Amino acid sequence: MPLSALQKSRYKYVPKLPPVLRGDLSKVVVQLGQPTESVANSDELKKLFPHTYGAPIAQVSSGKNKSFDKQLTLAVVLSGGQAPGGHNVIAGLYDGLKKGNKKSRLLGALGGPKGLIDGKFVEITDRMMDDYRNTGGFDMIGSGRDKIEKPEDLAKVVEVVQSQGINGVVVVGGDDSNTNAAVLAEHFQSLSLDVGVVGCPKTIDGDLKNDHIETSFGFDTACKTYSELIGNIGRDANSAKKYWHFIKLMGRSASHITLECALQTQPNVCLIGEEVAAKKMTLDQIVEQVAGTVAARAAKGNNFGIVLIPEGLIEFIPEVGTLISQLSDVLAHDHEGARDFEKQVLLEGQVAWLEKMLTAENTKVLKALPAEIQRQLFLDRDSHGNVQVSLIETEKLLVELVKRKLKSWSESGKYAGKFSALTHFFGYEGRCAFPSNFDADYCYSLGFNAFVLFNAGLTGYLSSVRNTHLSAEKWTCGGVPITMMMNIEQRHGKPKPVIKKALVELEGKPFKSFAASRDSWSVETAYLYPGAIQYYGPSEVCDAPTKTLQLEQK
Repeated sequence: MPLSALQKSRYKYVPKLPPVLRGDLSKVVVQLGQPTESVANSDELKKLFPHTYGAPIAQVSSGKNKSFDKQLTLAVVLSGGQAPGGHNVIAGLYDGLKKGNKKSRLLGALGGPKGLIDGKFVEITDRMMDDYRNTGGFDMIGSGRDKIEKPEDLAKVVEVVQSQGINGVVVVGGDDSNTNAAVLAEHFQSLSLDVGVVGCPKTIDGDLKNDHIETSFGFDTACKTYSELIGNIGRDANSAKKYWHFIKLMGRSASHITLECALQTQPNVCLIGEEVAAKKMTLDQIVEQVAGTVAARAAKGNNFGIVLIPEGLIEFIPEVGTLISQLSDVLAHDHEGARDFEKQVLLEGQVAWLEKMLTAENTKVLKALPAEIQRQLFLDRDSHGNVQVSLIETEKLLVELVKRKLKSWSESGKYAGKFSALTHFFGYEGRCAFPSNFDADYCYSLGFNAFVLFNAGLTGYLSSVRNTHLSAEKWTCGGVPITMMMNIEQRHGKPKPVIKKALVELEGKPFKSFAASRDSWSVETAYLYPGAIQYYGPSEVCDAPTKTLQLEQK
């Protein structure tokens, strides 16, 4: 396979580890603290996780470890969407495992959780591992979105781990995947199986974090990748001076990516979904805000600009979120009228049919949307019949509505500028990027640390590396019980235990830093141009974490 010069060079990069993990493993121990409680719904969660609930926080430190070299067979599963650094989690796990005992084995589940269910593995070797160190993507063993929660699937996994002699399973995933890891750990314990489960926090969306998990891996690289593109567009916009660029960024449930990219690039408008929800902003109010910025810049002769939009914005708008919620119920496959809706071929017929099913307010909101957005609401549904918000072209919706607003202002003499808009969606461009030095180091540490947790006999934990806003010399590591991060939420109409998502905190330092500057950015052209991710050079350039992490931890 032909390799680029960068790829060859990155193979040679040696990720940095926290000091406690660098030396003799016989001197590495895990110390346990006090029992923990879940973030909410403790009584319900105790009943659901009687064997694993309340486990203590774990801290890796120096000490005497007589069992550091026990022979283990571990399985690693990549679950959910891709995120830069996944291969380095596997590399850290592999190197730790082999450092403990060269006879230990690491099996990669092919295609994600489905591979674990079906017992489809590949044994990872030195040669195979060396082909993927410090590279992006999940192509080493593949990923998938299957869940291991049905009784028949849990039974298959039990059969597989017993037949393969597996001592532990590493689940590399986001909040849903690691909720699944908690279910699996509880199931093994309920059967008195000596099989551990440890998770690693992955999601470019940045919504898997708390006091002990400072950041999810992949967020750093993805935001830097998107910010480079936004900076390039900003430079172009300031050169051509004739286009408004509406840029939608990944992040359905939280706006962390959009906020971080705003801090890195200083756009004219940045919409934060959590703020929209908190202020109960209507779609028209959002349009007024964006159009107002367009008009203010036009008055200064600047008919160009940049607008950043989180992927899930439309669901944060109360009136539209309510509409989407009722549409998901009405169009669900098990709804008695759903088949009648499917018979409607024309958009007009679909809207007319829905008028009979929706509330008057939801009907009003629906009819106010452009026809193309209506079609997306109706046609792009998941296997349950729910509206797939991520496929709604919110950026095009805002362009159309801002255009209408400016036209009405122009007719009344309130606006005299020119408005030409281009739309972009940055999503897949960041999920498999070459990991930044931060993600390469962080992921390797997460994987190596996961081995240490297994070696200590722990289960139902998430690998944790802390002080990550500082140099790796000052990083510490340990484990956080997954049940500690859980609550009960309604999913598809049923209560379900899940890891609580971390949303953008409006009282947090990252948002406040953004809010303090956005008014000046809106009118002035203050774009920053981050440039490409740097891998070689001064540490303050190459190893710097995100602005979000720096602001939160300082």
